[in-house]
Amino acid sequence: MTLPRLLVVTDRTQAAGPLPEVVAAAVDAGARAVWLRDRDLPLAERRAVAADLRAVLDPVGGLLVWGGAAGAPEGTAVHLTAADPFPAARPPLVGRSCHSAAELARAAGEGCDWVTLSPFAPTASKPGYGPALGTGGLAALAPGAPPVLALGGVRPGDVPGCLAAGASGVAVMGPAMRDPAVVAAYCAALAACDTGPTRV
Repeated sequence: MTLPRLLVVTDRTQAAGPLPEVVAAAVDAGARAVWLRDRDLPLAERRAVAADLRAVLDPVGGLLVWGGAAGAPEGTAVHLTAADPFPAARPPLVGRSCHSAAELARAAGEGCDWVTLSPFAPTASKPGYGPALGTGGLAALAPGAPPVLALGGVRPGDVPGCLAAGASGVAVMGPAMRDPAVVAAYCAALAACDTGPTRV
């Protein structure tokens, strides 16, 4: 299976409209992987949102990623927090949020298919995780890690630097939630780097 180099992360508190509509607009702009991150939703409501997002993603061969392992629909890819235990029954694809060399080493040892590494730049959505990594931090931490998606304050103009520093792609939340059309700019930046999809 492949993970597109752009992972759109949901946050309904920042979304320009209902999540299914925002995600549909992001998909129209080129998104092919969406991480349903809104873990505070009641499980039944979250599963209903997941079904709506699948209805948008499935026709384009897209990937839905469930935040956390608890309550994940069978056969769904999951993305774990840094503190989540690895699921006893392995989902088809597993990502993990990382912020340090130790967390990356753990994810590698578990056999995670990808990791997000954050924060790349100062961002209000990633408080408390230390200073921004920048390209220097990515370059220092990415070697030996599972495929890294840079997360946190990544703008389209940052994409070439992230890839040059060893990231396999980028994950984007706020910009894509507030203006899903911006996804096209991220896709164009990735295409210009001609790096292709990450094998996972």
